[in-house]
Amino acid sequence: MNYLIVGLGNIGAEYSSTRHNMGFMVLDAWAQASNVVFHTERYGDVAEVSFKGRKMTLLKPSTYMNLSGNAVRYWLQKLNLPLENLLVICDDLNLPFGTLRMRKNGSAGGHNGLKNIEELIDSQNYARIRMGIGNDFARGGQVDFVIGELSKEEKEQMPEICDKVIEGIKGFVTIGPDRTMNTLNTKK
Repeated sequence: MNYLIVGLGNIGAEYSSTRHNMGFMVLDAWAQASNVVFHTERYGDVAEVSFKGRKMTLLKPSTYMNLSGNAVRYWLQKLNLPLENLLVICDDLNLPFGTLRMRKNGSAGGHNGLKNIEELIDSQNYARIRMGIGNDFARGGQVDFVIGELSKEEKEQMPEICDKVIEGIKGFVTIGPDRTMNTLNTKK
């Protein structure tokens, strides 16, 4: 069984530790723990990880957040995968920091990366794990907040959060999304 695991973020050093790059952070943590290296390919950086007989292609799109659908569509077609084998990891300012939510499908919820994916694959029927970043910003400050640096306290929590998301990905590919949602979707 093959899967496409997409971590959303923006390319470039200036974005590397921003809230919008939490999807990249998860995949980077997993690659490092698995001793695999990302290679630059068409539309993104790609690595392969295996777990219990499942092969996962990890993708960090190089298209910037708002055009992530280009990379997702290309890699789904290249790998010849059904939408059920796609999992997207992204930030979510509608959830408190550290809260995780997995869904099998649904709306983009205002997330421009998810909107673009939905538009280009012509479906909302793909799984996603949303990582809460909170919404501690003044009116009109949303953009600066999401592309702002994680605070010192948030950075300290990221290794544990990444571990939980990685466990969620492993659950998704082995026991399926329903059972994984029961364990991953907890209140913070």
